[in-house]
Amino acid sequence: MPHDLPLTEPGTHGCGCHDTGLPTLDARVIPGAIRHGAILGALSQVRPGAGMILVAPHDPLPLLAQVRETFGEGVEIGYVDREADLAAGDGVRVTLTKTHP
Repeated sequence: MPHDLPLTEPGTHGCGCHDTGLPTLDARVIPGAIRHGAILGALSQVRPGAGMILVAPHDPLPLLAQVRETFGEGVEIGYVDREADLAAGDGVRVTLTKTHP
């Protein structure tokens, strides 16, 4: 059964409002076996100067190491919410911003 990648573009999530924030990728719903590959693939499609918010099921330190390995200093990493209540299902929120290709 195919699943859509849960990436929402600002202003296109269907509620009628005009969100001007960064697109959000909710990695909590991506199967673990393909999660890192899907996130790295999504990030590779972000143009320089743009970014995305990643919602992760845990503090994504191994993934962030892969981001650094793959993109070097071409991506700025910042935590939006590192102290999420993971037991309640809240995700850790991280911004990933492309500074150059």
